[in-house]
Amino acid sequence: MLAAFSDAATLRHALAFEAELARAEAAEGLIGAEAAEAIAALCASIMIDTAELAEEAALAGTLAIPLVARLRAALSGETAKALHKGATSQDVADTILACQIRAASSLLDADLTRITTALAALARRHAATPTIGRTLLQDALPISFGLRIAHWQAGVAEAANRLHREVEAGATLQFGGAAGSRAGLDGKAATVSARLAAALGLPDAPPWHARRGGIAGIAAALAIAIGALGKMACDISLLAQSGIGEAREPAIPGRGGSSAMAHKRNPTGCQVALSASLRAPGLVAGILAGLPAEQERGLGGWQAEGPTLADLFLLAAGAADAMATVAEGLEIDEAAIARNLAAAGLGNDIGESAALVAALLTQDD
Repeated sequence: MLAAFSDAATLRHALAFEAELARAEAAEGLIGAEAAEAIAALCASIMIDTAELAEEAALAGTLAIPLVARLRAALSGETAKALHKGATSQDVADTILACQIRAASSLLDADLTRITTALAALARRHAATPTIGRTLLQDALPISFGLRIAHWQAGVAEAANRLHREVEAGATLQFGGAAGSRAGLDGKAATVSARLAAALGLPDAPPWHARRGGIAGIAAALAIAIGALGKMACDISLLAQSGIGEAREPAIPGRGGSSAMAHKRNPTGCQVALSASLRAPGLVAGILAGLPAEQERGLGGWQAEGPTLADLFLLAAGAADAMATVAEGLEIDEAAIARNLAAAGLGNDIGESAALVAALLTQDD
């Protein structure tokens, strides 16, 4: 996940944008074929010190300005003029972000799938295992232990599906030009955009530079996914408490110990997910605050999105990795479950728990 948002990845996507833009425009007769290949060859071979580029970008206010200047300095004549034709700095920045979001989403989905797969198996195994339900932190009526797990599974699965939908809708090509009107391309901007999107592996879309709802939707979906992992972590940490002991994180050497109390087995995976769930809402709030962008290009709002989304993806990745390990090795103590149920003295009628487990898991299928 760190690599997906690294300087190297950012620069790679930026250079790919410039190379494929030139090729798309050459295919439409807007620039010469030789110029396009010279630009593409330069983008594939140029060596750039990312620290120096970052310093220049900080002064310019955007990565594209010093990058395009460096590329043009290495070209000549009409070829230099052909570079970046019809594009603007935000086109580069937003397209980079869309590429990074898609790469990051694929990484995250792998761990979310690990979790839903492991939880589905546990839910089926315990679909009819009676346990005491708890509401407002007090003993309630019996349910099946599998029903509790099925709700964790459904929450994570729903969140993963929501994130997928938001990424498909919001992480698209940005190509609008200086003010979003696609000026200066002889009426061929739509076909250039379609070619560019296909080359970069992104869906084509009308310019969205002044509409940041798609990015906000992705951020909110990430926070919901983190929250679903936090819900699972909260329940498991409560079930693992001394005196309850119905479920525990897997026993792994070096995991969950205490420097002062050797007897302890702390739920450290749950700790990671709960920590992430506390941080995520504030990060999303920052992106939501940027939605009232100023006219055709806002000042400060969209510029804050990239680092914030990177943080959200990193939090989600850490939480998902931690909880995948927990889900795949979760220890369920049926004797403790039965003991606590008997102590509650509320019988063992679990209602339609087994049917509900099946319905929740089918929902994911």
